Amino acid sequence: MTGAATLLPVKKHSAYIERMATPDLLTAEDLLALNIQDKRTELVRGRLIVREPAGFRHGVIAMELARRLADFVKTHALGVVVASETGFTLARNPDTVRAPDVGFIQATRVPRPLPRGYAEIAPDLAAEVLSPDARAGEVLAKISDWLNAGCQLVWIIDPDRRMARVYRADGSESLLSADAALDGEDLLPGFTCRVDDLV
Repeated sequence: MTGAATLLPVKKHSAYIERMATPDLLTAEDLLALNIQDKRTELVRGRLIVREPAGFRHGVIAMELARRLADFVKTHALGVVVASETGFTLARNPDTVRAPDVGFIQATRVPRPLPRGYAEIAPDLAAEVLSPDARAGEVLAKISDWLNAGCQLVWIIDPDRRMARVYRADGSESLLSADAALDGEDLLPGFTCRVDDLV
């Protein structure tokens, strides 16, 4: 066929988009009531995030860090260390509920009485142990949520690369090799833990 191409009018079929129901955003209270068995859940700007339970190595590393941190915090009466999957409401309208693998709250900030649901604060320290399938964008979003909500320190432990990253409220960050140590800095003066003691 020769000559100019002929453009045929095509009707846009967007009705299916217009009719699609937009799911309602969830609240922190909705998340608490869901009780999804055998899954790890968080809420990010009202949207439910569901993940499989963490692997064995992940659990061992998180527990070892939590044990070391809890021993230090108790010895020096510095506050409270919380276990994996303890939810914190970091934002409202829409709600964001995040759960670190290990968290620390200074004694002066621990809510009293202890809430039955999610605490309406950010921990002073949030530690995350990366899973093999962790996506960089999701990890960075979580770090951002922690820091924007008031965390002073975020520790990211990467078992596969045998390293850790430290993110601070002032915007600075550090990369730690296996022979370097996580440091409590001004938040937990005197606390250190070598990365290779965890990974």
